[in-house]
Amino acid sequence: MLLSCIHVSRKSHAMRLDKFVCKSTQLTKSEAIQRIHQGDISVNSEITMHEATQVHENNIIMFNGLRLKTREFRYILLHKPAGTICSNVDEAYPSLFNYLDIDRVSELHIAGRLDADTTGLVLITDDGRWSFNITAPTSHCRKVYRVVLSKELAVDVASKFEKGIQLQGEQHLTLPAILEIISPSEVRLTITEGKFHQVKRMFAAVGSRVLSLHREKIGEVNLDIDVGLWRYLTSDEVQSFGK
Repeated sequence: MLLSCIHVSRKSHAMRLDKFVCKSTQLTKSEAIQRIHQGDISVNSEITMHEATQVHENNIIMFNGLRLKTREFRYILLHKPAGTICSNVDEAYPSLFNYLDIDRVSELHIAGRLDADTTGLVLITDDGRWSFNITAPTSHCRKVYRVVLSKELAVDVASKFEKGIQLQGEQHLTLPAILEIISPSEVRLTITEGKFHQVKRMFAAVGSRVLSLHREKIGEVNLDIDVGLWRYLTSDEVQSFGK
């Protein structure tokens, strides 16, 4: 269900020619590649027959006598319910993309996946460069989780998280994390990494088990809508992740 219909205009950037054609026409990827190979696409007045060619919106890209212009990128916040998966298609669990009643959902991808049983904030976009700024290990983007645990933590656990936790199968400690005690069995955890099942593995390493996991915040973007709802990000929220 849509709460706010605001598209956010972003500064254009380079992309593959086949992706550019798809984002500016109704052609599928395979159809776009076929038309490129047929010599139907020109870039700056020259026929270009290689789909991987990097192009920019400032280039003059022509198809059937018309100059192509890409659709605006989309930036979406969704409150993920439990029992859904961060996938474009249904699998063992239904895809959370079923909650998006918009066109060309197949062009979208998730910036930072959550497990099927984890709830909370998910960011969705069709701008790969923007999502890379969120998920790349070098970005150190903060993610905040509310965690319910199977038992009370020891008093020194917060300092251990601040120094880094040794995860099973990992060579290096996790990056420093902030652990806030809410109640004896509930905490708020802020991390800047995204290792496989990282939160669950961190608490397992200190002798506790995660009963429920909920993401409240990514970067400066807070979860402010009810479960199963979605909205477009504001311009300020989009820009907060940089470029």
